[in-house]
Amino acid sequence: MNALASLRVDVLLSYAIAIIIPALDAILPVLPSETAVITLGVATAGSADPRIGLLVAFCAVGAFLGDNLCYLLGRRFGPRIERRFFRGEKGARRLAWAERSLERYGMPLIVVCRFIPGGRTAVTLCCGIVRYQQRRFVIATAIAGVIWASYSFFIGRLGGQAFEDKPWAGLLFALGIAVAISMLIELVRRLRSGRARPRPAAPESGGASRGDAGQVEADDAGQDQADRDQLEGGHRVA
Repeated sequence: MNALASLRVDVLLSYAIAIIIPALDAILPVLPSETAVITLGVATAGSADPRIGLLVAFCAVGAFLGDNLCYLLGRRFGPRIERRFFRGEKGARRLAWAERSLERYGMPLIVVCRFIPGGRTAVTLCCGIVRYQQRRFVIATAIAGVIWASYSFFIGRLGGQAFEDKPWAGLLFALGIAVAISMLIELVRRLRSGRARPRPAAPESGGASRGDAGQVEADDAGQDQADRDQLEGGHRVA
């Protein structure tokens, strides 16, 4: 309880956490930025101090800086970044997914990927590697940072207000909500990915061999596996 009580809006430590952890967790996944912002929301749940808005702004700025740091790293050190973050078969599939999705969805993907486990690192680094237009990337990450910071902080305040006398219970409650929402977003993403995938046209005649049909089925199965694995272990890449 004392640890949470120390994270007040008038304490410099709160602002340091708000900006540093979201800025660094994209390349150092051991720093859980969403947990940090939710914790700040829980700790300040009983306060109506207008500086809470400033605290949320610091969280958004931290997220923005982290995303753009990933972009610059990917753009400047593309081959090294690929070897470091996308090595192995799973890493290659994750990068391929990011490239395909970025080409199809563009800026909306950059915003949404912040809420997909492991998606933030894969997509922001990929944007730098493929040299996605920087102006559009900056706009998208600014929007994503504001939405993400407000959302995470609000969940924290909701948990803190629900368990005013038990702040640690409020923190667990808020984290549970965040995990459930992330899982729902990931489920929707997978369902949309499955529906959007084009199906092979049926042969016009019986002239196609069984070998051709088997190859089509094998290709579809490989694509399904790629999509299932595209973001698994996103935070284990660092």
